[in-house]
Amino acid sequence: MTKIPAHFAGSKVKLGCMWDLALVDCNAATMVGGYGILRDAVIGIADGRIAFVGARDGLEPARETRHLHGAWVTPGLIDCHTHLVFGGQRAGEWEMRRQGKSYEDIARAGGGILSTVRATRAASEDELVASAMRRVAAMARQGVTTVEVKSGYGLDLATEEKMLRAAGRLECVPGGVRVSRTFLGAHALPPEFKDDREGYVDLVCNAMIPKLAPLADAVDAFCESIAFTPEETERVFAAARAHGLRVKLHAEQLTDQGGAALAARFLALSADHLEHLSEDGIAAMAKAGTVAVLLPIAFYFLRETRKPPVAALRAAGIPVAIATDCNPGTSPAASPLMALNMACTLFDLTPEEALLGMTAHAAYALGLEDETGTLEVGKSADLAIWDISEIAELAYWIGADLLKSRIFQGRSL
Repeated sequence: MTKIPAHFAGSKVKLGCMWDLALVDCNAATMVGGYGILRDAVIGIADGRIAFVGARDGLEPARETRHLHGAWVTPGLIDCHTHLVFGGQRAGEWEMRRQGKSYEDIARAGGGILSTVRATRAASEDELVASAMRRVAAMARQGVTTVEVKSGYGLDLATEEKMLRAAGRLECVPGGVRVSRTFLGAHALPPEFKDDREGYVDLVCNAMIPKLAPLADAVDAFCESIAFTPEETERVFAAARAHGLRVKLHAEQLTDQGGAALAARFLALSADHLEHLSEDGIAAMAKAGTVAVLLPIAFYFLRETRKPPVAALRAAGIPVAIATDCNPGTSPAASPLMALNMACTLFDLTPEEALLGMTAHAAYALGLEDETGTLEVGKSADLAIWDISEIAELAYWIGADLLKSRIFQGRSL
């Protein structure tokens, strides 16, 4: 995988009169150029920023010194693709599928994505926050300090706005978390526009994006045979860029629509899913610097068989990120550590590649690489402290309670 350019050199920066916190007697995986392992390390934190990462002889006076007794410290995990905010749930549909019912049977019974749209439209903002907060808190207990949250279950202006407001309120989860908000109006056709595709795309481009741009960090779309065409997606992306928003794309999940190459033309932050990614798409992503976001839990839950072309992505030097894709229909998962394990067992990533995919590369997928994702001087002090003996255990254990503590912007719970 691509090596992230390093400016870490164990240097110090004076961010205050002394460090607020010194972490000592720890092993650090800086995630600079790979694991970037430092043993018997010291990490200094001042003013919410990393002030020092290096050997014990760099220890400075600190208001608090915390002995970690050999625990591992990594950057806080970053879940860069989720649909955390939604109303209701779809366990009943999942049970129907296990009983042999088809997608068409479920849709005729009122199920599918539109059932989530109905529940999300009916829910109050406070109700959406309360349900999503449980999922975010579960992720935080597994070391997440940054999470991306998409809208896309409203499909009308009022509900999309409600979802984005709710997403912003998730930052108050105990201990704090950074939320990156993505507008996904081009997720599906709402029932009131089922016979007017052009009218709905007009609504997204001319009403929703201008109104919602202040609430969003990026715009996403679902470019797929069952969703939006490349031409429709291009209109959405042009509107996004006209309002100063970067773009990302659900691309090549079920078929090859040329979505990855389209995303690359707009210098997209990421193209996500990518099971049907072509050689042309890979070349375009490599040229544009677009991150590949892989979603192994959705692959597992849908019982897919065609894997993303990991070897080709690796050969092209494209950074690969890993995310949970937490959503009620195809990935009801709030476990980033499970995503790490499945990235290795299902997609043949190494544990090092998988952890890069939820730290340094995930930060690039959100445009946050200057703020978080690695343990480097000057970056936000977003750290996860793990009760493990080897760093590969983060992708090895299934269901284990590995997190010792979590620090976000220098504050620990």
